[in-house]
Parts: sequence; structure tokens; C-alpha cells
Amino acid sequence: MTRGKKQETRNKNQGARDRVRNECFTFAHLKLENLSTCILAIESSCDETSASVCVDGKILSNFIANQTVHEQYGGVVPELASRAHMQNIVPVVDAALSNAFPQPPTPNPQLQTPNPKLQTPNSKLQTIDAIAFTQAPGLIGSLLVGAQFAKSLALALNKPLIAVHHMQAHVLANLIGDNKPAFPFLCLTVSGGHTQIVLARSPLDLEVIGETIDDAAGEAFDKSAKLLGLPYPGGPLIDKHAKDGNPLTFKFAEPQIPELNFSFSGLKTSVLYFLKKQEPGFIEKNLDDLCASIQYTIINILLKKLKKAVQQTGVKNICIAGGVSANNGLRKGLQEMGEKHGWKTFIPPFEYCTDNAAMIAITAYYKYLAGEFSSLEVGPSARAEW
Repeated sequence: MTRGKKQETRNKNQGARDRVRNECFTFAHLKLENLSTCILAIESSCDETSASVCVDGKILSNFIANQTVHEQYGGVVPELASRAHMQNIVPVVDAALSNAFPQPPTPNPQLQTPNPKLQTPNSKLQTIDAIAFTQAPGLIGSLLVGAQFAKSLALALNKPLIAVHHMQAHVLANLIGDNKPAFPFLCLTVSGGHTQIVLARSPLDLEVIGETIDDAAGEAFDKSAKLLGLPYPGGPLIDKHAKDGNPLTFKFAEPQIPELNFSFSGLKTSVLYFLKKQEPGFIEKNLDDLCASIQYTIINILLKKLKKAVQQTGVKNICIAGGVSANNGLRKGLQEMGEKHGWKTFIPPFEYCTDNAAMIAITAYYKYLAGEFSSLEVGPSARAEW
């Protein structure tokens, strides 16, 4: 066989392989288009810009852009957060769509013409059945960026709009994946701004049965960390140092609040006055034990109330959610208490604990099935009731 014929044969074989791959991708793409519910979700309530694609309750992508600009200020600066959201939202949404709907293999241009429909960004958006966004609560400027982007996209694509409550979404993050709790279940939701015990009877029937009356658990971690001289965000650093410390070295106040409610302001004050009485260099010498003792106290407050909620409701399917649920001490403590009392415990993966759009997407999926859509007149709210 001559060199020219060998090259021609190779080109034909390559062309056949390209056509097979492209036909397989086209089939998968068309099959995806025909699925009942495909949601694009956007989360922008604080300092993470996130977008996610969910198809029939399965998360196909969950892309998050973090903001490091706030570290030098010791907390989130709302104006800087809003500006960062404006910079991040388009590339974040594009990344979520690209990860969920990858491009087909590029065929040999000499043998086959690419399908223009599958190559355009707009074709990815056309697979979406609804646009979801975080409506409340959160920083109002940050919420505005995500809300206006979602509303504009829904209007341009003529797609339904779904407004999602951020804290409800944290609870329903436990429904992502195969290891899901059966209803009813209790969820201890702990974050930087909220601490709640939620009774979940169904995806859309959620009741807050206990909550903080002042600081949240996340605030207790961060404020205590600041008193110890640790940089922001201090919660993860307390968790890190606590691994090498003795949690029973120091005792701090545990406020006695009635019913299922919480209070953490007294703990912060207790840590403050304790440290004021110490000699210079005390924190540096006892940092691990201090972190372990503070973390132990916070977790003890949380789990005592959770145990009381189980006794009052009789529900033994127990979940945790929110950014503080990524804390190793809390996760370990919940598992140990569950084993001791015969609970079925469920802990979401780390990527679904902190603020993310996957939890917005899964919540929107159930709202879509129930026909709970929002008009374009809906606006964001810094504070909102359930």
C-alpha cells in the first residue's frame, strides 16, 4: 500500500471514530434536554459566588469562587463583597454550565463539520428549565447581584424563576447524594449568622423549633478566635488547634436558655474576662488547650439542645448543616451521640456545608416539582421569615 493510501485510510478511520464520539455526545445531549427538570442555581448571599446545575435532583456541577479580600479586615466588608460578586458571577455561571454540559469531541475539520448547535454557549442555557437564586437572608448588596443576574437571565430565556431561602437550602443540602435522611428529620443548622434546630416533615414543610436569641455559633467561634489573636476566619483555626489540645483544661460559661433556643453571647464574655485575668504570654503557651476548651463548650451547648429536641419530638433521623457543620469536633460529637442514643445521623460532604449553589439547586428542584415559582417583581431581603 502506498504512503498516500495509508494516510487516506487513517483519515477515514479517524473520521469514523470522530463521528461515533460525536453521535454518542449528541444522543447524551438530547437525552439530557428531554429530562424533566434541569435547574441553574446561583448563590451570592455573603462572600462566596457560586453556581450549580441540577438535573432531576442530581448535582452535575457546583462551582464556587471565594473572596480573600476580607481577611485583612477581620470580617466580610459588604461593599467589597458586592463588587467581587459582580466580577465573579459571569465566569462562575459559565464554569458551572461548562462542567455540567461539556463540549463534544472536536472532529477532524477535514472530514466532518462541527454541529454549530452543540458548540454555542446559548445551547447550554436552552437545556435549563428554571433559574434559581438565593433571595434571603444575607448581605443585601451581595443578594442584589445574584438576584438581578438570575432575573435578567430568566427574562431573556423566558424561563421560570425560583426564589430560595438560604437557611432552608442549608437544611435540604442533606438531600444531595444517595445517603439521604428519611422524613421526618431534625437538622441542626449552624453558620456564621444563624443557629437553628429545624424539624423537616417534607422538603417544603420545614419548621424552626429552636434558634439563637443573640450570637450564632459561627460568631462565637470567630469572636473567640479574635480574642485569642487568630486571623479571620477564626473558626477553622480553632478547629485546627483544638485537635492538639485538652478540651477539659478550661471551663467557660454555658448559658441556660429555656426551651430549644440558644445563646452564645455569654460564652464570648466568659472567654474575654478569663483572658483579661491572665499573665502576658498565657495565650501563646496554652493556645491548643484554649481552642479545645472553647470548641468543646460550643459543641456541648449545641448537642445538649439537639438531644432535648429529639426527646421532645421523638424524631431520630438527625442531620447537621451550615458552615460550622464542617467543624471536625461537631461532626465527631454528633456521630458519637448518635451511636450512644440510637440515632441515624447524616452529615453532608464538606463542599455542601459552607455556602454553595448546589443546596440552592436541590431546594429549587423540589419547589419546581411543587410549582412554586416567583415573579420578576421578587426582590432580595437581608432578613426574611420562613
